Amino acid sequence: MKKMSAFYLISFLWMTGISLLSACSKNQEQVHVPVQIQLLSSPWSFQAPSSPSTTLTVTQPHGVLPSPADTAFSVRFTIDLNDFPQERRILEIPRILRVDLRQHDPLDRKNQNYPAYRMPDGTVPVLEANLSLRLPVEDQVVKEMPIGIPLAMLENPEGKHEVVLHFSGVRWTLYIDGELLDNEFPLGYPVWEKQVSWKIDPMYVSQADFYSPALKPEKVTLHTPRLSPEIQYWTPPGHNTWVGDVATFFKDGRYHIFYLYDRRGHASKFGRGAHYFEHISTTDFKNWTEHPAATPIEEQWETFGTGTPFMVDGKFCISYGLHTTRIYPREMTTLPALWDYYEKHGVTGPFRIGKTPGFPAGSTYAISEDGVSNFRKTGILFHPCENPSVYTDPEGRLRMLANYGSRGTWESSSIDEGWYSVNPDFPPGGDCTFFFRWGAYDYIIGGFNGMWSKPAFMPETSFKDVVKEGLDFYNGMCVPAVTEISDGRFLLSGWMFLVNWGGCLLINELVQLPDGRIGTKWMEEIIPQTGVASILTSKLTQPTSFDVKEPSFMLTFDVVPKAAKNGRVGVTLLPEEGESNSCEWQLALSAKRAQYSAGQAGNFAGEEKTLREGGSPQGGRDYAIENLIHVEEPFTVRMIVKGSEKFGGSVIDTEIAQMRTMLTFRQNLTVGKILFRTEDVEVRNIKLAPLTH
Repeated sequence: MKKMSAFYLISFLWMTGISLLSACSKNQEQVHVPVQIQLLSSPWSFQAPSSPSTTLTVTQPHGVLPSPADTAFSVRFTIDLNDFPQERRILEIPRILRVDLRQHDPLDRKNQNYPAYRMPDGTVPVLEANLSLRLPVEDQVVKEMPIGIPLAMLENPEGKHEVVLHFSGVRWTLYIDGELLDNEFPLGYPVWEKQVSWKIDPMYVSQADFYSPALKPEKVTLHTPRLSPEIQYWTPPGHNTWVGDVATFFKDGRYHIFYLYDRRGHASKFGRGAHYFEHISTTDFKNWTEHPAATPIEEQWETFGTGTPFMVDGKFCISYGLHTTRIYPREMTTLPALWDYYEKHGVTGPFRIGKTPGFPAGSTYAISEDGVSNFRKTGILFHPCENPSVYTDPEGRLRMLANYGSRGTWESSSIDEGWYSVNPDFPPGGDCTFFFRWGAYDYIIGGFNGMWSKPAFMPETSFKDVVKEGLDFYNGMCVPAVTEISDGRFLLSGWMFLVNWGGCLLINELVQLPDGRIGTKWMEEIIPQTGVASILTSKLTQPTSFDVKEPSFMLTFDVVPKAAKNGRVGVTLLPEEGESNSCEWQLALSAKRAQYSAGQAGNFAGEEKTLREGGSPQGGRDYAIENLIHVEEPFTVRMIVKGSEKFGGSVIDTEIAQMRTMLTFRQNLTVGKILFRTEDVEVRNIKLAPLTH
């Protein structure tokens, strides 16, 4: 008997109604190992260096507070929540601190994202503390810095709780029942008078203690670490915590992800961002470990920008930018000195933080003390750009792609100094650019919308603009980073735009074609775990809708082009009632395009723009991708819908023929129905499985 050709085998599978993925998916379901992250978070205890400076009680709810002896202070109080008032001031130090219980607008997610946790009746009562700070900028204006939580995030909102408010000068933190639930990064200090009054509301607060010197928070060691399920679509624990720009590295069998930790969507530190690099890693993509922050904020002037991990002189390092110009004018920073040295000498000079006039700004780096984590800041300013992308190229040269505040390609024999420009105009700068080589091709990707490639043997002037050809792989991720892992595989990691400058973590695997073009697919090891799949229909013959019981699920189906290899497929994700905030995913075979648009029950949506045409895939809303790969023959589509109260909507992640992926976020959409619509194309084997987490 002759061997069956690949084409006839595929045709046979379609004729018998078997999904292309069914043969392997059964085995995968049987051996599926859940993905989890071992977190560093733990409870906190508080050591008092001395007795409280003053105490208020139910019988003595008013008192006098002497001016603190130190800039740091703590307030510890016990609150009894038997009801949730519309608005109530429960503690106040006039012109310094006010603590309120209030009802928050369930539709207002700005900055604090309080509606991430709602009470069973849909209300959002919050506890919020506002600290008044005199800024060192903006004519020393006084502004309030809030920290707070939605009370529904507490395991038992009602009853007694211990609250600690801690101001260290660098952090402004809220602890409840020993858990760190919100923190900010101050700019400025309170203006204390020699003596001030303060008061509590005895209906809610039974006792309040003021400490200066401040309490000393200490982590409690847990014998069993806390775990968080899944890595795909992950955000750090908390109601207002997000993943920002991502930088990745693979070393000694371990894949590292450094991400800018974001609270409030860039609104921390009065809108200056207060970003810093957190760090997670894995050796098997199933078990992830959270490490100590790689570049913690330790000074009020610190707010960091993106960089890259790299190796130099056998040391594991990470570069990053000091975005100090978000706080102070350029002339008050070290940038003039750094640029002046370069203009005089043609190379960058040796500058150290604390030994150069002005607030530190520009490029710096940290070194791992154990080759895995435990990074130590060097205090060296090696370049005036504020988003340095440092790497060692395949030829062994130490290089940097300069972004934000500079541009072009730079080279040096030392990370600390001596950087000179080898190409002043390429890449053209912007947010974050990354270089990688895959086989016979070199690539540079640029933050949100830039991509260039060339054969590796060609000169650097040969880079061509892939976006202009419509052959880029932008898919809804922001600031993606590419890293080669074991077995010649390449991963693309980034974040999904949910809030102003943060969202959830995303990881895809890359696919390279012989001509150097790159596509994207889901990484099988980290696909979120699902429950038992149900078959909605084996073959679609007319527009059909299906009810969805769970807000998060995986949808799979097979697309069979007809002889003309044209036609369209539309999948509209609708709320339980009506069309408000609905989303349509549409695929046009003849044009080899796919897109996300606002959905409607009656018709296909109109055409969206690709990146080449001026669209915005990086925005993760309505956009198109073009030049789809391997859609001439039958192929499978997989779609994950991740609904989340924290997100305030649904992330939709679609994989097409295991060659292209595309993501969108639809605010205020909880999917209750799925509507399929076809035009001159067959859709078969529609299956739906709920996500386990």
